Amino acid sequence: MNSGFFLVVEGTEGAGKTTLIRGLASRLAEAGRDRVLVREPGGTPAAERIRAVLLDPGLAMEPVSELYLFLAARADLVAAVIRPALERGGMVLADRFELSTEAYQCGGRGLDRELVRGANRAATGGLEPDLTLVLDLAPDLGLARIRNSGQALDRMEQAGLEFHARVAEAFRLATGPNLVHLDASQRPEQVLQAAWSELARRRQAAPASNRH
Repeated sequence: MNSGFFLVVEGTEGAGKTTLIRGLASRLAEAGRDRVLVREPGGTPAAERIRAVLLDPGLAMEPVSELYLFLAARADLVAAVIRPALERGGMVLADRFELSTEAYQCGGRGLDRELVRGANRAATGGLEPDLTLVLDLAPDLGLARIRNSGQALDRMEQAGLEFHARVAEAFRLATGPNLVHLDASQRPEQVLQAAWSELARRRQAAPASNRH
């Protein structure tokens, strides 16, 4: 049986993650590849209910409460959707995963990094992406994109420019052997081509050790 491949797209608000994932999914469909698209938080009935709470602009919560809600949703998604898809050899494309937690809850909210990493390992069982694409974009540009689209800002998007600047900086400084930064200020088709080229290059080199 072919091993699966776990691709995560990360970045600030309005960076174009959803657009990129849809573009990659379309190309994979043309190639006849089994693919599963997921978003965080969400992707299961329980996780979607948690999403509604986390993004409700009328609610306030403590940073630690926010952290554990995000991780509860992730744990359910990993167990119910991501691992089964990978085990059957599918390609999983995720709109956010663990790097978002470090960027938002550590960089943005100021939570202890070791606390966050330990809690995340418990939520994922040690699952790691085969490839993480980080879409780098100035936070003011991303938020302007959202406003120009006519969408109402959710609770996270309303956190303020200083918060989003810290988040963007955390994403910008992120490094790792399976992590690649892409310039999200480019046209969507340019970002898609760069991502597709990186995915094609990396798929054959995906390690088996992340399947715990």
